Amino acid sequence: VQLQASGGGLVQAGGSLRLSCAGSGRTFSNNVVGWFYQAPGKAREFVAAISPVSSSTAYGDSVKGRFTISRDVAQNTVYLQMNNLKPEDTAVYYCAARGSGFTVIARSRSQYRYWGQGTQVTVSS
Repeated sequence: VQLQASGGGLVQAGGSLRLSCAGSGRTFSNNVVGWFYQAPGKAREFVAAISPVSSSTAYGDSVKGRFTISRDVAQNTVYLQMNNLKPEDTAVYYCAARGSGFTVIARSRSQYRYWGQGTQVTVSS
C-alpha cells in the first residue's frame, strides 16, 4: 500500500482546508485509514480514522466537531475536511493505513503499518 497526502497550506484561523490521502495498491480499500498530526518538538498524535467495512469513524478530542473524515472508494481516496481551524492545529499531517486484515480503528500510531509523506498545515492567528 502506498499513500500520498496532499491539500495542506496556509490558512487564517477560522478557515477550512481539505486534505486528501490517495492510496494505491489493491488492498487500500480494505484498510483502516487514519490521519495523525505532528507539531514541531511534539509527538505524532491521532486526529481521525475511518474503517473500511462500515465506514465508522473516530476522532481525537481536540478536533471533534470541527474535522470530518470520509472516504471515496471509487477514487481510492480518504479525505479530512478541517473546519474552524485554530493556530494550534498547525502541524505536519500524515495519513496512514493499518494494513490488510485489520478492520478495527486504532488510535495509536504504532498500529499503522503504512505512512504517507505528510503535508504541512499552517494556521495563522
